[in-house]
Amino acid sequence: MSQPVRVAIVQFAPAYLDLELSMARSAELTRDAARAGASLVVFGETWLPGYPAWLDHCGEVTLWNNDAAKSVFARLRRNSILVPGPETARIAAIAVEHQITIVIGAHERVASGPGNGTLYNTLLLFTPDGRLAQHHRKLVPTYTERLVWGSGDAAGLQAVDTGTARVGGLICWEHWMPLARHAMHVSGEQIHVAVWPTANELHQLASRHYAIEGRCFVVAAGSIMRVSDLPADFARPAHLTADDALILRGGSAVIAPDGSYVVGPVFDDETLVIADLDLELIDRELMTLDVTGHYHRPDLFEVLIKKERR
Repeated sequence: MSQPVRVAIVQFAPAYLDLELSMARSAELTRDAARAGASLVVFGETWLPGYPAWLDHCGEVTLWNNDAAKSVFARLRRNSILVPGPETARIAAIAVEHQITIVIGAHERVASGPGNGTLYNTLLLFTPDGRLAQHHRKLVPTYTERLVWGSGDAAGLQAVDTGTARVGGLICWEHWMPLARHAMHVSGEQIHVAVWPTANELHQLASRHYAIEGRCFVVAAGSIMRVSDLPADFARPAHLTADDALILRGGSAVIAPDGSYVVGPVFDDETLVIADLDLELIDRELMTLDVTGHYHRPDLFEVLIKKERR
């Protein structure tokens, strides 16, 4: 019997629009996860330096040539990371220090060359030896997200060996893109990281479906955001009054290959969500459904995945 893999989801708020402070928090929380015995720690969607929920909650953001929106976007750019860059070097060092795999979402800024000036919604995976083993940019920003992010590519659509398991990940509504899911399934995922702004009921449904379809564990990470975290540049919406009211409620969960919950979902609490994963459960569930094995018909279906960086 194999040793269980302990995973930890960081369901804590970052320091919104403050990259340096968010980096410091990520180091502390990774330390806490390692002390709890985790070999994999997961941070939510664009945790560095926070998901831009103001796109949906502050209506003036969408107005043409709005000074407040441009000011916040400029601050977001200044607090985004380069890949590779100083922040990725720091995260790599943290992974080595604690001998842990780190999966973290970030706003990525392109400083020169093709795509110069573009921001991406990016998911990064660092192995315990400090290697940046996966660099995935969200394929399609969803709805209002297109105001701040460009479209990514398929270069990161694959699982990687972390030493304890094969780990891959997708971002938010990519879980409703059948071909993106297929690309991940054929890469041999054992643990799938699903990052969301908040893992509401619909996102729970997508995460559980992914676990059943992919016959893998799903680590679904949701974030925490309070009304007080909204940029002061925007007028506060009338329905959002209390500073400590939650806009993003977490909902982090770990789901088994049969779609059942190992732990969670956990809402409305800043905490480390920890679970032990028995990878042998994957072998048990593959008996009935294996979408890249006996339920795969390459004689009928052929999918071309263009994995070069664009």
